[in-house]
Amino acid sequence: MDLFEEPNDNAHEFSVSEISGAVKKAIEGEFGHVRVRGEVGRVVLARTGHLYFDLKDDRNVLASVSWKGQVARLAHRPEEGMEVIATGRLTTFGPQSKYQLNVEDVRPAGAGALMAMLEKRKAALAAEGLFAAERKQQIPYLPEIIGVVTSPTGAVIRDILHRLRDRFPRKVLVWPVAVQGQGCAQQVANAIEGFNNLTPGGALPRPDLIIVARGGGSIEDLWGFNEEIVVRAAAASQIPLISAVGHETDTTLIDFASDIRAPTPTAAAELAVPVRLELLNWLDNQNARLSRSLVQTIDLRRQRLRDMARALPQKDHLLDGPRQRLDVLSDKLEAGLKNAAARKRLALTEASGHLRPSVLKRLMTDSQRSLNAWDVRLAPALGRVAERRREALDARVARLRPQALAQQLARTEEKYDGLTVRLSDVATRAQQARMDRLQSLDRLRETLSYRATLERGYAVVRSDGDVITTAKEAGKAGALEIEFADGCFEVGQAASKPAPKKKDTPPTQGSLF
Repeated sequence: MDLFEEPNDNAHEFSVSEISGAVKKAIEGEFGHVRVRGEVGRVVLARTGHLYFDLKDDRNVLASVSWKGQVARLAHRPEEGMEVIATGRLTTFGPQSKYQLNVEDVRPAGAGALMAMLEKRKAALAAEGLFAAERKQQIPYLPEIIGVVTSPTGAVIRDILHRLRDRFPRKVLVWPVAVQGQGCAQQVANAIEGFNNLTPGGALPRPDLIIVARGGGSIEDLWGFNEEIVVRAAAASQIPLISAVGHETDTTLIDFASDIRAPTPTAAAELAVPVRLELLNWLDNQNARLSRSLVQTIDLRRQRLRDMARALPQKDHLLDGPRQRLDVLSDKLEAGLKNAAARKRLALTEASGHLRPSVLKRLMTDSQRSLNAWDVRLAPALGRVAERRREALDARVARLRPQALAQQLARTEEKYDGLTVRLSDVATRAQQARMDRLQSLDRLRETLSYRATLERGYAVVRSDGDVITTAKEAGKAGALEIEFADGCFEVGQAASKPAPKKKDTPPTQGSLF
């Protein structure tokens, strides 16, 4: 075998894009849907709304990305240092030869991570004074209208209504919201702000008291009431607010921002009115269980539908690569512009350093010396060139035919005469159009001029070139110049103007009263 013979000469040659596509197909086919547990590292929110972050453990790092639409649906936004369980699919990004996790859902890894994040958020909001005691409002003794923010299908609203009916019947306005899951925080905040924006005594009256209620559950189920948007809405409420989220052992951040916390929704109804009530009867409990069963059945069916929908191909995945490529290029654009500007500025500085007066003077001297040398050589050279051109011209003249030149000259003259006639016509029409325009403007000037007003019997009074418009100014003027339509008339010291006569007013019908 030849030592210089290359092995595998018959192996197929792949292009870079073919290899990248094959790797992408293999990775996405093998890891179409995975759950990854790790610590959140670097977190970057791009200007396009896409979220880039790292998942890491003690040995490796996994690049992760959530597109703009997916970020809006995340129940928990990843923060640096959190331990989370990310759900998504593995994909590749060919332009950077990397693989990454397209994250569709992020959940904290256990209650410990949630509690750490909760304590951090609680400290930040408390530092702003949202939980201060001086912000608390007095609960009205007997409110006329009570606004309730809760789920319209759960047992909570029934508990509150029954308790109020048994203790002291009051008018109740229910604002239906989702009490857990995606959209819970935004809907609860909108409900609180909506009750505050109602007009007192209007068609839909403004409540005197707000109750935010939800049944018990795990910390994940109650997490919507720990969101910052809900806490700020409760703290900014001008209407006294009672929080009744979960059971006695459940504590959420809205409890600290509300004016008073009730251990249960039923206790909230007892705090709202001054009379105690009996417990709910057996029928109410059965209705509550039926409602919960229906809600759970609907949730299970919705979850199954969502699981089946994940198996279907999504058109948004086709745009994942271009979206990320756009983000990469947009990140490089600003740095590239800065580097280009720096290079141009450096080149300008270097060029300006050579522009000294002595250097310019030396260059001018050298150029003058070179120009003089060329001037000495230019005259003989021009003479020789002129002589050669003259000889060539004489040879061409000898070859020209007078008859052909005469015919060409006649055709040229005929064409010139035609162009002259057309040019004259165009100039005449343009001149006539300008004259018409000028006359129209002159008529407009005459129409808008004050002299047309003078023709109708009016006059302009001036003193020292200034126009006099009142009798008081005419009395103070030394001499007056009155301009009529046919000329000007000057008068001496202006006489004091007699008191103006009152205009005769037509008789009007008197009042019968």
